Amino acid sequence: MSQLPTKAEILNWIADHPTLTAKRDIAKAFGIKGAARIDLKRLLKELEDEGHLAKRKKTYRDPDRLPPVSIVQVGPPNAEGDMTARPLEWTGEGPEPRILMIARATDPALGEGDRILARLTEVRGQTYHYEGRLIRRVGTNPARVLGVFRKTSEGGRILPIDKGDGKEWLVPEGATGGAKDGELVEAEQAGPKARMGLPRARVINRLGDPSAPKAVSLIAIHQHGIPDDFPDEVIAEADSMKPAGLNGREDMRDMPLITIDPWDARDHDDACWAHADDDPANAGGHVIWVAIADVAHYVHPGSALDIEARKRGNSSYFPDRVVPMLPDRLSGDLCSLHEGVPRACIAVRMQIDAEGQKIGHRFVRGLMRSVASLNYREVQEARDGTPNDKCAPLMDLVITPLYGAYDALVKARARRQPLDLDLPERKVILSDEGKVTSVNFADRLDAHKLIEEFMVLANVAAAETLIARRSPLLFRVHEEPSPEKLESLRDTAEAAGLVLAKGQVLKTAHLNALLAQAEGTDHDELINISTLRAMTQAYYSPSNFGHFGLALQAYAHFTSPIRRYSDLVVHRALISAHKWGDDGLSHHEIDRLEATAQHISETERRSMMAERDTNDRYLAAFLSDRLGAEFSGRISGIAKFGAFVKLDETGADGLIPIRSLGSEYFHFDRDRGTLMGAQTGLTIGLGQRVRVKLTEAAPVTGGIALELISIEGRDMPKGPPASRGKPPKRALGKAKHKADKLKRKAKRSR
Repeated sequence: MSQLPTKAEILNWIADHPTLTAKRDIAKAFGIKGAARIDLKRLLKELEDEGHLAKRKKTYRDPDRLPPVSIVQVGPPNAEGDMTARPLEWTGEGPEPRILMIARATDPALGEGDRILARLTEVRGQTYHYEGRLIRRVGTNPARVLGVFRKTSEGGRILPIDKGDGKEWLVPEGATGGAKDGELVEAEQAGPKARMGLPRARVINRLGDPSAPKAVSLIAIHQHGIPDDFPDEVIAEADSMKPAGLNGREDMRDMPLITIDPWDARDHDDACWAHADDDPANAGGHVIWVAIADVAHYVHPGSALDIEARKRGNSSYFPDRVVPMLPDRLSGDLCSLHEGVPRACIAVRMQIDAEGQKIGHRFVRGLMRSVASLNYREVQEARDGTPNDKCAPLMDLVITPLYGAYDALVKARARRQPLDLDLPERKVILSDEGKVTSVNFADRLDAHKLIEEFMVLANVAAAETLIARRSPLLFRVHEEPSPEKLESLRDTAEAAGLVLAKGQVLKTAHLNALLAQAEGTDHDELINISTLRAMTQAYYSPSNFGHFGLALQAYAHFTSPIRRYSDLVVHRALISAHKWGDDGLSHHEIDRLEATAQHISETERRSMMAERDTNDRYLAAFLSDRLGAEFSGRISGIAKFGAFVKLDETGADGLIPIRSLGSEYFHFDRDRGTLMGAQTGLTIGLGQRVRVKLTEAAPVTGGIALELISIEGRDMPKGPPASRGKPPKRALGKAKHKADKLKRKAKRSR
């Protein structure tokens, strides 16, 4: 075509071919060559000046249409629970177009605020204008930072609270948001990322005094992006709920169910009762009832409550507060199995034989009334012969039969051999003002184990029922250790003079045998820590890959729908499978089970990291007035930059920087996980007993720095650091001989 196209023809071409909008593409389409390209360029410039086209790099497009590949920002789910997005490159005059994100089964879970590159398809006749499909994440924008604000004459600086981030941020004057010197602030990146110098930020949220009582968990909540405020529509929906009645439910109000929880529990989502089985065919057997709050009755798929619960994924627990998955009207009231109050539940009746083997079960949707809300310690004391006034009337009918059923389950557990790690849990105790008063070992009573065994059995029953009824569900999956991690654990065991079975399919019984060998020896804690590190992380999946740690073929979380979204999904699946009502698992939920599984696995990890960081900060605060004090501990980790020590007294983890390790240079051996001295050949490795001095404790970051005083009873040499060099040949040879010996053993056993 030798004649130039009209402006209308150019616009029509661009509308019909949104992926071919470069000047070269337009010229080729209309057969424009040579000097005529100059005239085409003039026409395109006129269309741009008139507002009909918008130039984007070297391409042209209709400004009232989005390009087929665009950067968008993920927004909150809509009323149906679908993920939405907004364009970040909208230049049109009309309202910003709405984008519905269409997720594939293999796509990673997206969260509100994510920036992604998406492929867009224009649609008509819908409440949205485009359908979007994920191409890739491009990160959130702008970058966020949580830190302490320090005022300067030019504005201020922000010192990040993350102990792994030493980079400061500049805050220009006018972007401080009124922050005062020393305040904890949340800020976002201002302007493009600087190639040189400090990045710039603007304060978007003032959080107050970082050293104030109970500010520690607030730091972790903001740092990890855990939603801690419920939207108004979610609160309104929860407040409008009424207690469930008996309609369509089995009446369980005369059943002597009790709740057993920590003394400070705010909610009670599970109740239990057991009695001897009166079936003559099951002599010595027991019947166990486990009743769980019927959260699905109140939280329907696609509702505001459901969207927010899925977004949070789970409740997060801190020493001074709980960030709940559901508003208090539900978690602390209608879905909490309070003493003497009728409450909706989904319950399972399980028959076990005298050896603790489950021989049958059935689920019901019922209305129950707890006869007592008890705590673990008072139940254990009652079992041990000193019942209080509340427990004494319940001994014959409730408490003694519960322990009878538990004794049978202990036999079944011994045969099944789930992984039996001995890693005492430490609990941070706070005063009413939020100050750390002590760090204690958490109780581990038979009452705790009783409830755990009952809940595991109920979770197994839920998985088996839904599998038998061919219902979609979310499994709790725990895969076996990788061959690499298992080999590393075997090397650690052999170095300690212990044996881990080889040449057969790994079972938890093999690991328990290793743990039993180490029990009571100097290697006890090392083997427990190393075994834990060899384990994979549990996750949620609509596919069943078994639960290695519990030695179970199928496992699903059913017992905590108040605090875990996974359990709510399983409840809905049970409702659908039993045809109990229209509040079961919807088709939309089934279609996105894979995405839900990935999302709630991520929110679970997010909460774990936030809870861990909070404990680190509280422990640093607890130790901050004991600088210079000496502590005993064990080496719990080795890195190129130093050694980590877990202190015996508090369980706090501190770092011995490599620059402070005695008077010689230390070489890092990644394969063996050791640091070796260049002059003496002194080797620092996992599990070694040490004595250390506390040199730094920073409550804001949770960082604890230590100085090594002695290792395995041997004092560290004093004096200035020596020059770099290789470790003595004798030490290197000894280490190499040891490694080669282990390799030969491994090769022979194959």
